[in-house]
Amino acid sequence: MAGYKHPCRHCGQLAPPDANVCPLCGKVNPFTARCPKCRTPIQAGWTACPSCAQKLEAVCPECLAPVFFDDYCSACGARLLVRCPNPKCRTEQPPLGAPCVKCGKPMTKGE
Repeated sequence: MAGYKHPCRHCGQLAPPDANVCPLCGKVNPFTARCPKCRTPIQAGWTACPSCAQKLEAVCPECLAPVFFDDYCSACGARLLVRCPNPKCRTEQPPLGAPCVKCGKPMTKGE
């Protein structure tokens, strides 16, 4: 049975309750911010994930502003992702300071 639609936290339009991406604005996690490491729901202002202790402060790869680790930069609106510098890989992942999840190469901040 389908549930009631919920407002997207990015655009305010109603989206299906099981949506991972808002079908109207195209932004990910339309209902709640999630930890980039363990996917536990998080709230703005928290400094660490209550589940895995992941630091929730990040530097935007686009504008270099320090921001809360949400899906999008609160300063410039860019997606908070970095791309693997390996030309054969190019995998995108959150800027956690870890090596690439696919090939293991060190990640760089933005391009």
